[in-house]
Order: sequence, then C-alpha cells, then structure tokens
Amino acid sequence: MKNASDTRRYSAEELKALRARERSRTDWARVDAMTEADLDAAIAADPDWKDIPRDWHKDAVPVTPGAKRLVSLRLDPDVLDFFRSQGKGYQTRMNAVLRAYMRAARARGGKAS
Repeated sequence: MKNASDTRRYSAEELKALRARERSRTDWARVDAMTEADLDAAIAADPDWKDIPRDWHKDAVPVTPGAKRLVSLRLDPDVLDFFRSQGKGYQTRMNAVLRAYMRAARARGGKAS
C-alpha cells in the first residue's frame, strides 16, 4: 500500500449502489502495478495477518468446483447462525470446513474423532 489515501471508505448503501451498477470494487490497474515488495509490505502492515503463520498455505490445494448435491441437513441453530452471519458464501465456507475435516480424518486413516 502506497499511503493511507489508497484506502477508501464506503457506507453500506454506497456499496449496494456500486454492486447494483456492477462496477468492480477493485482497482485492477493498481493491483497489476504492485510489485512483490509492495504486496509483502501491504501484508506486513495488515493487522489481520499478524497471527497467521507465514506458511499457512503450504498445504493449500486449488479446488475446481464440481457438481454439488442438494441435501437436507439438520444443524444446531448456533452453528447455522454463525455461518450465516459471515455473509454471502456461507454455504461454500461450510463445505470448506467439512472438506478440511474429511481430509484430516482420512489422513488419520479414515477414522473420525
């Protein structure tokens, strides 16, 4: 990040209006112009990254979305409320959590804990 003036603030109403006009919220020219050093500096300055290990992504695997199956699933209300409170994409995040659990269980020999 070059300086504090690069940060823009929008109200919820302004964001809805931008989305309604289908205007991109990303300045892609600015992103494309960033160097690796710029990216590293932006990450280092981001307080949300301070507790994340540098190699957090070492086991990440790109996932190509496949066909999904529609299921009926009973969840505890607090679990569902938590994921829904995360906003759009909560079902995708729930799937990612279940996938991570499945992979961990398989790594232990297929046994769930």
